[in-house]
Formats: sequence, C-alpha cells, structure tokens
Amino acid sequence: MVARLAILLYAIVSYGIFTASFLYALGFVGNYVVPKSIDTPIDVGAAANPGEAIVVNLLLMSLFAVQHSVMARASFKRRLTQFLPAACERSTYVLLSSLILLLLFWQWRPIPAPVWQVHGIAAWLLIGVHWLGWLIAFASTHMIDHFDLFGLRQALVALRGTEMPGQSFKTPLLYKIVRHPLMLGFLLAFWATPEMTAGHLLFAIANTAYILVALQFEERDLVAAFGATYQEYRRRVPMLVPRLFGRRRTEQRPSPRPAGAPQ
Repeated sequence: MVARLAILLYAIVSYGIFTASFLYALGFVGNYVVPKSIDTPIDVGAAANPGEAIVVNLLLMSLFAVQHSVMARASFKRRLTQFLPAACERSTYVLLSSLILLLLFWQWRPIPAPVWQVHGIAAWLLIGVHWLGWLIAFASTHMIDHFDLFGLRQALVALRGTEMPGQSFKTPLLYKIVRHPLMLGFLLAFWATPEMTAGHLLFAIANTAYILVALQFEERDLVAAFGATYQEYRRRVPMLVPRLFGRRRTEQRPSPRPAGAPQ
C-alpha cells in the first residue's frame, strides 16, 4: 500500500508540474502576464544576437521533440517498465515533457524582428482564433480520457490493485471531424497572432514540422494497434483540416496518445 500511495503521489506531482507548464505556455505563446514570453525577454541582451537565438531555440525545440517522440514509442515504454512500475510510465513521460517545456520557456531567446502586424477587426479575429486553438486542445483531451492521458488514472488503478482495461476504439465529438483535434488546436494557437515576430515564426514553423512528422509515427502505431478499423477511419476522416462538406459516417476511435502534447 505504501508503494501504491507513492505511485499516486508521483502521478499527482507530475500532473501538477504539467498544469504549471501548460498555463505558462498560454502566456508564453500569447505574450500574456508571464515575466518571459516568446517575444519579451527578461533581460534586453537576450535578444541581441539573432544567430545565437536561432541555434539555441532550435536545440531547445529539438530536445523536446526527441524526448516526446522517443518516449511515446511502445518499445521504449517496454524498456522503461523494466525499471519503473508500469503505473509510473505515463507520469514519467508527462513529468519529463513538462520539465523540458519549462526549460524551453526559461532559455528561449526572443527574436523581435516583426514579420507581420495587423490591427482592428483582423487583430481581434486572430486573437479569437488563438484562444479557440487552446480551447480545442484542452477540450480534446477530455473527449478521450484526460486523466489517462496524463497518468492519474493509471495511478488510481494501481492504488486499487486492479489492472488497466484495454483501449477501446471511439470517435467522440471533434474526433468525428478530424483525427487529431489536439494538434489542430496547437497549430491554431501557434499561428494565430496579430503580431508575428521572427522568433514566434521560428517557433510556429518548427513545431508545425514536428507535429506533421510525429503524426506519421502515431498513425503507424494506431494502424498496428487497430488494423483495418483505423485504416477505414483514416480514409474517411482528415488528419488536421476539417472537411466543410461531404458525408461522414459514425465511426469509433482509440483513446489516442496525441503527438504535440504528452504521449
């Protein structure tokens, strides 16, 4: 029982650190409230060398991408559970992802050169799309299983001394429209801004490239897990861009491990 309580405490702490990193991300990307955002360094000198800023920023995003993708693979999970209880695997993934995100926010080098700037109604529309993106991202985690996605459900199951049930295949709400609404939400949040700087553009391009590549690996894993059922779902439902017209049939989808957020 002591070990099970320790697993639950570990999961709660990991989830708390994730929550802090997610809330900071809202301010970081949108330049709201936080002391250091994507365009506003704590010290002026941090934005003085664009070449150094590009290198550092790409290294930080690459570190996140490698950790996020490698730890999401089934082979790595099997190796990890040789050293940790299986109920800790998801929380460990969430914890490391969140810590790397916080490192990225701390060490990010702004590049304030303007790329575009809009005002008036257009600016408000972009701000609205930006917040819509965050809403879609957050809501999509609850459309599947939010607490499973971030490791709390596994810890609670371990506390009861039972086994995790197998994954089911379902397509709730937005998953009937696009296969990866979480990633769609992130893309909207990253790109929709009335004031795009060179640093923000670098962030948006790099993360978009990572999302598009990572989704290929996730799709491969989903096909391996669910076979023809997922292949049919993939044939009918677009990956990221909703179809405005056309028929859609009800289908089911697995509780996924989305690629731009913790997997």
